[in-house]
Amino acid sequence: MSSAVVKLVEQLDKERETAKERRPGREEALQAVRTLLAYAGDDPDREGLLDTPDRVVRSWDEFFAGYFEDPVDILSRTFEETDGYDEMVILKDIPFNSHCEHHIRPIIGHAHIAYLPKRRVVGISKLARILEVYAKRLQIQEKMTAQIANTLNDVLQPRGVGVVINAAHECMTTRGVNKQGVSMVTSSLLGEFKTDPKTRGEFMRLIGQ
Repeated sequence: MSSAVVKLVEQLDKERETAKERRPGREEALQAVRTLLAYAGDDPDREGLLDTPDRVVRSWDEFFAGYFEDPVDILSRTFEETDGYDEMVILKDIPFNSHCEHHIRPIIGHAHIAYLPKRRVVGISKLARILEVYAKRLQIQEKMTAQIANTLNDVLQPRGVGVVINAAHECMTTRGVNKQGVSMVTSSLLGEFKTDPKTRGEFMRLIGQ
């Protein structure tokens, strides 16, 4: 295991432990939702809202499961029997849902993830799972894009990594400036995707950018 991977594992282990330590109990979470319902001006005890706190807490368990998952473990099983394959591997148009850390509003979009293998390849479902780990956290899109690229680069140690994310942010489309139909595009290019214009151009062409 390389020093970069060791450092990443230590960092992620510490982050998960901290997340577990700061997490309040379920009853506290239920009461917090009741408080917000009352703040909205409604009655948390009326029939239609009685089960809402439980539903909200269970949905948060799903929305933010990424804080307690291990991206390094997901990428730990790789394959070296590739018959010398060293060309680009791309998983494109991967749908995802995340939440903006500023307003806790949905971020809905799709991602394109690619890498140039050096010696090892990873199962393609693992690329989608890495996206899910980081999407299921309170996020900004720029940070999520970099997290995915950096994790793939550190663990797989390929010749290059490319990540492009295109998403709509409801904190912009349903509140504030209320601009519908607007999407945000972010990218993180590492290794040959950044230094080689031909590789970068091929990647962008293949994902339709």
